[in-house]
Amino acid sequence: MNRIALSSVLVFALGGCLDMDTQDLGSQTQDVRNPDIKPTGHGGGTAISFAKGGGKGGGGGGGHGGHTKSNGINYHGGPVMLGTTNVYYIWYGTWNDSAERAVLTNFAQNVGGSPYYNINTTYYDGNSAHITNDVAFAGQTNDNYSHGSTNLADSDIQGIVSDAINSGALPGDASAVYFVLTSADVTKSGFCTSYCGWHTHMSLGGADIKYSFIGNAEQCPSSCQAQSGSSSISGYQGADGMASIIAHELEEAASDPDLNAWYDHRGYENADKCAWTFGSTYNSGSGVANVNLGGQDYLIQQNWVNASGGYCAMSY
Repeated sequence: MNRIALSSVLVFALGGCLDMDTQDLGSQTQDVRNPDIKPTGHGGGTAISFAKGGGKGGGGGGGHGGHTKSNGINYHGGPVMLGTTNVYYIWYGTWNDSAERAVLTNFAQNVGGSPYYNINTTYYDGNSAHITNDVAFAGQTNDNYSHGSTNLADSDIQGIVSDAINSGALPGDASAVYFVLTSADVTKSGFCTSYCGWHTHMSLGGADIKYSFIGNAEQCPSSCQAQSGSSSISGYQGADGMASIIAHELEEAASDPDLNAWYDHRGYENADKCAWTFGSTYNSGSGVANVNLGGQDYLIQQNWVNASGGYCAMSY
């Protein structure tokens, strides 16, 4: 295949996999000799912040904060998601184009069992039980702006997930990650400026429910889509960008579902450490891609391999 790299991908790749003794985190600078910073689930940043030098860029974490030498990421005692990880989509707003939706459903249906998702099997719990390479697309529902379309808050995302479960539109599943996928007209505080997506969890009906917000990259392609300009692999710019963010949050929700399992001394979870880096790319005929899942080309970020000293990769 003809290997190419768009300028935006090249800029992101220059972030490398470097370690630093200190890391500027806004108003806070973390010294590696101090205990690890607990993650918020809002890591990863935007393409713009990464290109300006605020990206995660991999590296570091091992042997700091009282931990023994590791693969650049430390285990903190919390649970990981074992067995099949179910994925549910909540299509929030206006999603009328079935072909656009198919780009993202195809990803959820085919990422499990792939060499790419096999990277997550390098993570395990306190009993040395490893995450499995098994992801299932378990269901979906529509939400017609139940919380409005302008400047949604984090609490609105929790409410959208709670409503879907409490109404019976989706089951309450502690072995799942619920993704709230917003259409391009929906705005949210922090989206496009601080992050493109995030994950967290809540207690609902006695179950530990994991969920994620994924903003529509069509709203701010320079911030939340890897490819430069208006280029698109599938023909749907928003969906192309969202696929990589879904991959990021799925990997972290499985390896750090309650924000107390796997992260490094800077508070970076596994996908944070490789955010906005893509490895080798190829010309799909309609844009730059780096993986094919279920017959569809995607450009999705690398993930951190918790083995051999730790490194960013597209497979394990």
